[in-house]
Amino acid sequence: MTQTSHCQPAAEYGGKPDARRYVFVLQAITIGWMLVEGGGSFVAAARARSLPIAAFASDSFVELLSAVVIMLQFGKAFRVSALRAARIAGGLLFLLTGVIVMLALLAARYKVVPERSYLGMGITLGALLIMPILAVLKRRHANATRNRALAADAVQSATCAYLAAITLLSLLLQAIHPLWWIDSAAVACLIPLLLVEARRAWKGQACGCC
Repeated sequence: MTQTSHCQPAAEYGGKPDARRYVFVLQAITIGWMLVEGGGSFVAAARARSLPIAAFASDSFVELLSAVVIMLQFGKAFRVSALRAARIAGGLLFLLTGVIVMLALLAARYKVVPERSYLGMGITLGALLIMPILAVLKRRHANATRNRALAADAVQSATCAYLAAITLLSLLLQAIHPLWWIDSAAVACLIPLLLVEARRAWKGQACGCC
């Protein structure tokens, strides 16, 4: 008997109107928070010369693009298929990985010791509280509707939470005892995780059922 994959794009645009509306609300919340998170993170990174915050800001930008891609599935004038949207989300994760590798190399090369950033701490703490909730809600709905694009976006929300945790830890360590290698270690430890998640998202396996 042939097994049916739970990740088939049977409900590319969210299924029933109520389900579509639910996804729309989730993505609207994500976009709103990413605008706050990304803008604040870029400001904090520039002020403190902090590479982990810069990496976190880059993740916010990628997450914003991914959320917009999901929203396009609901548009009448321009729609993106679930499979194509999942591929875009996976590609964005690969892009984020490249950005973080570059930042880690720059941190090691120039041995930059960042300044203390309370703004960065506040934003990463907020992301650490908000993004896991969004990731769980998106993943549950992605499994229910078999929407691979939303599943890939859930991966990015979870990745944002991981990145927030590591960034916050590095900021706290820098505040206690500033050392240049803390930033390099903080961004470098994310690379294997991001590569794995990017590969899973690209293959449409982000819903956790493959």
